[in-house]
Amino acid sequence: MKKGFHRRISITRGAALLCLGVALGHPMPGYADKRTFEMTIEDTKITLVDKQQFHTFAFNGQVPGPLIHVKEGDELTVNVNNLTTLPHTIHWHGMLQKGTWRMDGVPDTTQAAIKPGDTFTYKFIAEPSGTMWYHCHVNVNEHVAMRGMWGPFIVDPKTPKPIEKKVTKDYILMLSDWASKWAFKPGYGGVPGDVWDYFTLNGKAFPDSQPLRVNKGDVVRIRLIGAGELTHSIHIHGHVFQVAFKDGRPLPMPYEADTIMVGPGERYDLILTADNPGRWMVHDHVDSHTMNGDKPMGGLMTVIEYNEINRNDPFYAWKDKAFVPDFYYEESLKKPYGMYDAPAFKGQAVQ
Repeated sequence: MKKGFHRRISITRGAALLCLGVALGHPMPGYADKRTFEMTIEDTKITLVDKQQFHTFAFNGQVPGPLIHVKEGDELTVNVNNLTTLPHTIHWHGMLQKGTWRMDGVPDTTQAAIKPGDTFTYKFIAEPSGTMWYHCHVNVNEHVAMRGMWGPFIVDPKTPKPIEKKVTKDYILMLSDWASKWAFKPGYGGVPGDVWDYFTLNGKAFPDSQPLRVNKGDVVRIRLIGAGELTHSIHIHGHVFQVAFKDGRPLPMPYEADTIMVGPGERYDLILTADNPGRWMVHDHVDSHTMNGDKPMGGLMTVIEYNEINRNDPFYAWKDKAFVPDFYYEESLKKPYGMYDAPAFKGQAVQ
């Protein structure tokens, strides 16, 4: 048989496998795809905890905004419709924007801000890979710090690191802070002297946050994203974790810790082996960040719950809690690449 015939068979088989993978919805390593997403920015009212509400400018009407999960090298088109009464942009934090600097989302520098009622289309390549995020870049001290204009942006690598292949659970935790003085005064706030008195994980303060449920033996990836104005000191009880990635990049020398400082805009990926069954607190060690207003035992707190441990202890604050499985986008991250809203984060429209 001729060599050329062998080559034609090989190419045909490769094309068939590619088509089969796409048809089944499975991402194919090494192939870039074109993806188009539709986003809105809406005046929305959300509840952080108890009765404390905020007027937000929410992506797709939710805080955090929808998960964008793509592959390194994908060609992205994002059509943004501003339905609010103030101008906005979207900055794709961590993207290099090689050859597409006008897509960086900085008002009066790379683009004019998107006026109320207008639309804008962002087009760029998803690179580099890692835990990224997106946020408004207009009046960031208000729009990002206390109006919830942020969301997770995960870019999977073409070639995962060995540690990434071991992960069995993947959680996204966006850390933020709020000044209730400005809760219903959109267009104001984010000024020197503001008192930050509410602190949230994915837009909710304890006890309205959700547990991190694991099984013994799980290898858990915890993606921390500093989406607020302040630095947070995140401590996990009962475990030592490996700090494996910083700002999306793999660390050349990962290190072990049980507490990590996360500043505004920073991202850290922690790898935790679930080897100590129990219920373990996860909290901010800046003590003032574990308050809801002037009430203690709130703020940036959650619990790692092992499924092997009975949750019916009468003293346990969350023994009757309704579990929301996609609160940390762990279910959406299992789906084919795309953009995913989360009903748990939807707010109420503000007229």
